Amino acid sequence: MAAGEGRALAPEEIVRLDDGPDGVAVVLLDQRRLPLERVELRCTSAAEVAEAIRTLAVRGAPAIGIAAAYGMALAAGRGEDLVAARAVLAASRPTAVNLFWALAELDAWQGDPAERARAIHCEEVERCRRMAEHALELFAPGVRVLTHCNAGGLATGGVGTAVGAIIRAWEEGLVEHVYADETRPLNQGARLTAWELEQAGVPFHVIADSAAALAMARGEVDLVVTGADRIAANGDTANKIGTYGLAVLARHHGIPLVIVAPTSTVDLATPDGSGIPIEERDGAELTARFPARNPAFDVTPAALIAAIVTERGIHRAPFLDLSPAAPRQGGSPAGALS
Repeated sequence: MAAGEGRALAPEEIVRLDDGPDGVAVVLLDQRRLPLERVELRCTSAAEVAEAIRTLAVRGAPAIGIAAAYGMALAAGRGEDLVAARAVLAASRPTAVNLFWALAELDAWQGDPAERARAIHCEEVERCRRMAEHALELFAPGVRVLTHCNAGGLATGGVGTAVGAIIRAWEEGLVEHVYADETRPLNQGARLTAWELEQAGVPFHVIADSAAALAMARGEVDLVVTGADRIAANGDTANKIGTYGLAVLARHHGIPLVIVAPTSTVDLATPDGSGIPIEERDGAELTARFPARNPAFDVTPAALIAAIVTERGIHRAPFLDLSPAAPRQGGSPAGALS
């Protein structure tokens, strides 16, 4: 099936638990094949789901968590050893805390695993909708936005975090233009974010990661908005490699950086960013000829972040209210960032 049909994907088109004639399976849109073609990948074991996560057929912190939850439901439905299934899923990618959060949710659930997994998916999509509404306050009319990697519906099982907020702000007439970093080394920005923006009709350009500094220096960027794969208790944030560099550039040019992520991405057990594990991927993704280091993420210090938007609202330094159970901080200024 050719990609590019001009509409947003429904959550079940991104990832779902399917009861087919060959038994229960996890079916996901293979993001490695986008934007050229839309192909579904059918996983019939927890190990196959873990491999799909590891090889980026499904990626993005919330979507990884959803896929892992479905993987546990799949394992239960097919009579797999659940301890082994959990172990293989937990080992698939180390940085995205949603993976471990979703597995813990299934551990604690006493009922049908498929029911809880589907509920997790629905809850994540609803969190994204709420985040997009909260984030509207931070978009001034005519804003030009830069985003990094992919934090749209593909990365979250529906709607999206950063890209979901950008599209929602564009629908309200607030966004003039979007710059999507290509995102080295696997081009999630150039392949996936660009495709999602195109589907939504948002005006955009893809730029090289290294062109962001020039765009900022020319006064072409007013706001940087990204997602996150893990947020430490103090607000330090892990995201796709290159985000930290953007944060430093944004601070130098007086441009606010906003993180949009659900509370399922918040890791209160990790005090600060130094405790976030950073995934090192195969150097062959960079070059097959020479030795290479290939970290998949970096950590942006909380001091460089203007605001973190969760489904609970807009959080500002010192980020004391990131816990789902914490009371909202008082006295935080509302309205567009300056």
